[in-house]
Amino acid sequence: MWSLQNLLFILSIALRCVTSAVGVIHVTGYVGREVNVSCSYDEGYESYEKYLCKNDCGDSDVLIATSNSVKNKYTIHDDKTSRIFTATISDLHSVDAGKYWCGVTRTVADIYTEVELKLVPDRCCDTVTKVQSYEGFSESFSCSYESQYQNSLKYICRGNRPSTCLQQALITSDTKQNGRFRLDDDKVSGTFTVNISSLTQNDSGSYLCGVQRNSDVDVFSAVELEVEEWCCVKSTTINGIAGYPLTLQCPYPPQYRHNSKFLCKGDHRNNCTKMAVSQRRFTLQDNATSSSFMMKITELEADDAGTYWCGTDSQWRVGNYTKIELSDAALYVVYTVPVALLLMCVLVIVYKYRCCKAGDTTSKHTPKAKSSKEVMGATGSRNKVL
Repeated sequence: MWSLQNLLFILSIALRCVTSAVGVIHVTGYVGREVNVSCSYDEGYESYEKYLCKNDCGDSDVLIATSNSVKNKYTIHDDKTSRIFTATISDLHSVDAGKYWCGVTRTVADIYTEVELKLVPDRCCDTVTKVQSYEGFSESFSCSYESQYQNSLKYICRGNRPSTCLQQALITSDTKQNGRFRLDDDKVSGTFTVNISSLTQNDSGSYLCGVQRNSDVDVFSAVELEVEEWCCVKSTTINGIAGYPLTLQCPYPPQYRHNSKFLCKGDHRNNCTKMAVSQRRFTLQDNATSSSFMMKITELEADDAGTYWCGTDSQWRVGNYTKIELSDAALYVVYTVPVALLLMCVLVIVYKYRCCKAGDTTSKHTPKAKSSKEVMGATGSRNKVL
């Protein structure tokens, strides 16, 4: 017959291997980052010691316990209100993957919950969607997700590191609008669309579309956005002479030779006044054989200085324009030349006037010499008396 001691030993072994009713907890972490392993326990065990262990969970297998909440790269916290204790493993490496146990210490036999930890690289993704746009424009890109995540949080961040994406999100489906970013979630099609307005070249780079999952790592898709400078066939700076004519040369792609041509003035294309319409001094001449047209200005004025755009595409598609900077400094210098000449003339006149005035003053103080006739007459008179 089995002795009572043997029965108690077998019973303790059996009880030691009991796991909680929740089954296996699956946790996924990123290599090089940290992961939280959270385990719940029943009411009445709030004051009991909790721990995380590996292998057979002997004394040497315990990684961290609430009696010593910080040990090496492990920490543990017990939330007795919610009856959940959480063990954190930092600086994850491939050797950290595998099976763990959440334990609650009891006098007879501990309670265990099995944990399976999987590690994945902290990068994304094998497939990248490339999007190209131009500064000043708006651009949208769509991110798809599976139907079971219709009600999950969606978000977007910069970079390609999934582990910190949600914390650094530019916008989420909860906020929907944040500055230049807008997020629209179409649950019927299973896609959410991100729109970025007023693009700059600084917006170029990698983005991640994220879908939150509570029981596992979030789902991501990658987008590479390239924002190019909005411009031109070419850009040029020219000088003109105020009061004189000037001709502006505007090349255009050959395929646009039948389009209407125009020259407009403004710091930006969105604020641009067509000059051939508003100014009679501006006339346009097209030369289709050379894929260029000329805008002639009959007489430059100081106010003509500024930024001009000449092109052949009223829809402002990129690459069909010449940007011209007409220097205001040059026009100013042109006006200073006649002024300098005028000043020189005035100085010459003043100088001559002063010289003439000095000559008149000298003649008033110098006795005039008698004419030869008067002398002769006087001599002849004296001869008669003698």
